[in-house]
Amino acid sequence: MMEPVRVAVVGLGYWGPNIVRNLQEHPNAEIVAVCDKREEALDKIAKRYPAVRTTTRVEEVIGADDIEAIAIDMAMLADRNGLVLMPGHTFLYSPPVNCIREMLRADALGEIYFISMSRVNLGLHQPDVSVAWDLGPHDFSILRYWLEETPKYVTAASRGCVIPSIPDVAFINLEFPSGAISHVELSWLAPSKLRRTTIVGSDKMLVYDDTSNEPVRVFDSGVQLKDPESFGEYKLTYRTGDIVSPHVPAAEPLLLEMGDFCEAIRLGREPRSSRDLGIEVVRMIEAVDNSLAGDGARIELAAEAVAA
Repeated sequence: MMEPVRVAVVGLGYWGPNIVRNLQEHPNAEIVAVCDKREEALDKIAKRYPAVRTTTRVEEVIGADDIEAIAIDMAMLADRNGLVLMPGHTFLYSPPVNCIREMLRADALGEIYFISMSRVNLGLHQPDVSVAWDLGPHDFSILRYWLEETPKYVTAASRGCVIPSIPDVAFINLEFPSGAISHVELSWLAPSKLRRTTIVGSDKMLVYDDTSNEPVRVFDSGVQLKDPESFGEYKLTYRTGDIVSPHVPAAEPLLLEMGDFCEAIRLGREPRSSRDLGIEVVRMIEAVDNSLAGDGARIELAAEAVAA
């Protein structure tokens, strides 16, 4: 067991209290302080964790001698001071996501043809960001993690149905250097919650449903094109085989993420949810915005070498 990392959390919005809870539960972390401008948010934390000190001033957290790590996103400051920075892309720690990544790395599906992703539900409408900025980072980080490459081209269409100035539905197409393409559907306007991804490869196909008791299903299905017997004659052979649901261990991704953060600090290594991956995700969403500003223009992302 390594010495616990003494951590502070700045910001107690939607996700902040979950980070506090998981830091409190992880053996490699010690939650020391929380910071937020809202006294009512701090009161809730103080009632649940009376040993954790609270403050409305971020300066008290940054200048504290007993705090080693802070949960807040500041890339340039981390670079200047040689510190570990981990953007909170929690799905990179999801057991089903990692099960699929292992399959892709083992070439279990063959060449990846395309990936279709749907992340929709009724709400929560955000007052200050589009649905692409709210939900897009989840799927974009997963795609970047799985394919280990950044899209070369991005195109997008969206509409603000409830508030005209804030898009609440978006359809995004991504083209990758390997030839794989992806379609990402994001919406705050849907009759039911859906978290579903389909991956089609040359050998097998896969469905990932984050809301299912069997989150990963692999289909031994596909299409083969036989050599034509005569000029202009093409025959397709369709294969429908077994469906396999691999065992996926149950674990809370956020708890695994907090553990990786603490180990990265103690062991001096980069976390799985790396700073570079986080920057790539931001570049992808910015490309979506540029496409929308250009009436669905096809936006090229400049190639940048980023570690997988």
